[in-house]
Amino acid sequence: MAGECRGEKVVQRVLLPTSFIGGPRDMRRHYMNAMTLVQYFGRPDIFITMTCNTEWVEIQEELCEGQLPQDRPDLVTRVFRAKLQDLKDQIFNKEIFGPIAAHVFVIEFQKRGLPHIHLLVILKEGHKITTPDQYDRFIYAELPDKDKQPHLNELVIRPMMHGPCGENRRTSPCMKDDQCKFHYPRPFSNKSIQGKDGYPIYRRRNDGKTVNVRGMNMNNQWVVPYNPYLLMRHNCHINVEVCSGVKGIKYLYKYIYKGHDGCAVYIESDDGEKIVDEIRNFQDARWVSLPEALWRIYEFNLSEMQPPVINLQLHLPVNQAMYYWKKQNLRNVMASDTVKHTMLTEYFRMCSIDDDARNYLYREFLEHYVWNPQPKIWTKRKTRSVIGRIAIANPREGERYYERLLLNHVRGPFSFEDLLTVNGKKCETFKEAAKQGGLLESDNSISECLREAVFFKMPSALRSLFATILVRCNPTDIRNLWETYYDDMSEDFRRMHRNSPATQLQCTLKSVNYYLESMGKSVEKYDLPKINQQSCQTITSECRETIEETSMKVPVEDYEAQSKWTCGTGKTFLYCALLANVRSRGMIALATATSGVAVAILPGGRTTHSRYGIPLQTNDTTITKMSKQSAATKLIGQAKLIIWDKAPMTKRQTIETVDRSFRDIMDVNVPFGGKVMVFGGDFRQVLQLFQNLQEQRWLTQV
Repeated sequence: MAGECRGEKVVQRVLLPTSFIGGPRDMRRHYMNAMTLVQYFGRPDIFITMTCNTEWVEIQEELCEGQLPQDRPDLVTRVFRAKLQDLKDQIFNKEIFGPIAAHVFVIEFQKRGLPHIHLLVILKEGHKITTPDQYDRFIYAELPDKDKQPHLNELVIRPMMHGPCGENRRTSPCMKDDQCKFHYPRPFSNKSIQGKDGYPIYRRRNDGKTVNVRGMNMNNQWVVPYNPYLLMRHNCHINVEVCSGVKGIKYLYKYIYKGHDGCAVYIESDDGEKIVDEIRNFQDARWVSLPEALWRIYEFNLSEMQPPVINLQLHLPVNQAMYYWKKQNLRNVMASDTVKHTMLTEYFRMCSIDDDARNYLYREFLEHYVWNPQPKIWTKRKTRSVIGRIAIANPREGERYYERLLLNHVRGPFSFEDLLTVNGKKCETFKEAAKQGGLLESDNSISECLREAVFFKMPSALRSLFATILVRCNPTDIRNLWETYYDDMSEDFRRMHRNSPATQLQCTLKSVNYYLESMGKSVEKYDLPKINQQSCQTITSECRETIEETSMKVPVEDYEAQSKWTCGTGKTFLYCALLANVRSRGMIALATATSGVAVAILPGGRTTHSRYGIPLQTNDTTITKMSKQSAATKLIGQAKLIIWDKAPMTKRQTIETVDRSFRDIMDVNVPFGGKVMVFGGDFRQVLQLFQNLQEQRWLTQV
């Protein structure tokens, strides 16, 4: 924590490592768990966003003379937490929207530090909001009558009016491509209706009511949807929306688990000589405001999900993970009987000894039994409802994927061997067992994989999975799979190009081709619609690797580095300057290194084995795994500069393998196919290797 003095006030900031706050994997896990609730309970009904209001009386009355709310982050944090608890009480206990089946919420913090909550509510069957006529019971999107409801009218005017934006203020943060990304001003509507894209259109009558807000006269078109009772009770920005269709649900769940805002921070001292500390410069960290830091110090929940979703372990026989303390004796660990027990193995055991357990699928087991992690046993559940979710498996994982497929259809198996037995015949593999059980006929397993992925994955991830299935699984009826899941794979493009089905189709095809090219394939090889190169400009026909390299941004400090070269600057400084010079001119420069640690320092860096497909074992005749038709080969052909850091750390045969491959790729019998290669590294770290390399032909040529 650092303090900066400004007059009598002290502005404090906190810099925390990302390990303290969780990473993308945690966000993805929460998102997958949340989508499991949709599968189990159905679509959400209410989406609420509530933001802290620094004008709350509870905050203002506790401030000392001359203090502002930002001077008391502890007060802001605790008051918002109290308001949140009251909101939960109103919704979950008093059931102002109806009986609740499930809910999930996430606490986030604005760039200026104020906390806000995103809350999704799923109502019980029989109480769901299913028709536009029910919208008006809970949601208002109009200015109240200032004579009949003066207090509510004042509350709507202050925090519930959007803008101004558009032509009135083009610099507004909501403006994107010269339009408001939240679609304000909204159109007038005499009644609430269901929109074509799955989002409701609330009643906004053209009743002539206007109000001056932030220097602009606004009408009902600018009102953010709200619930009058909650707005009157909490006196803050509290947006309430109805989730009326299934198309927008994934976007809502993805939004609440979108992760934290990030920024790049560069700090240097004006005193004395500038010291470059590469470790500190590349520390993985995030700027955290004081309200967020205090929220964590107070140990308030940043998220909540009811009922909880528990991930069920999935592993192949004798492939379970084993956990032990750092100083434990591994022999004692291996000798323990319980260390090999997992949720799955104990599920098999329970099915073999408990008649009731045999009635349930693996994913249903948690609803009736409780997993006790310390003794690693299942016991009968007595209270509290939970939902089980089997860990996801991809078709490219082979046997693990087919094992999961069997667990989703076979009730009460006694063991892995029992799972492999179909109609009294034991199969050698899980794939064979799934086939014998009728789960693989006519691409059933593939279709089931895509059908399940539709609930969890965004359209881009679905297209990536579809491309993987085409390459790895050899489906028999590709066109049928395409037609079945085209709507889900093209959902984002249909939102972007609402009035052009042809553009939607071409953008989806090119996106699938984007992933296929990364695996050395293309759309033309499969029974899919043809790509029209002129019809869609949103996705280029370049291969994935080329797009990534050409879209790479050049940091200003790297671009200016070429004019700041001194005898004291190191090789990393030179690498960045060379890469920036080439990339700033629209050309491709590849940054590679022998070790993964060195790669992290290079902008856009990749390990040499990953970039060139170098075999793990090399000799005097090996070549890389790149084919002349692959996307990686096309990228190397376009590269104007290739950097290889930590070259002394690799074997001579490895570099000669790349040399032979480059000659073959470029059809030029000169060192590295005529490519400009920059080798770097510290030979003093490998003295004996340096002596050997002096004798090698490639070092002299370079």
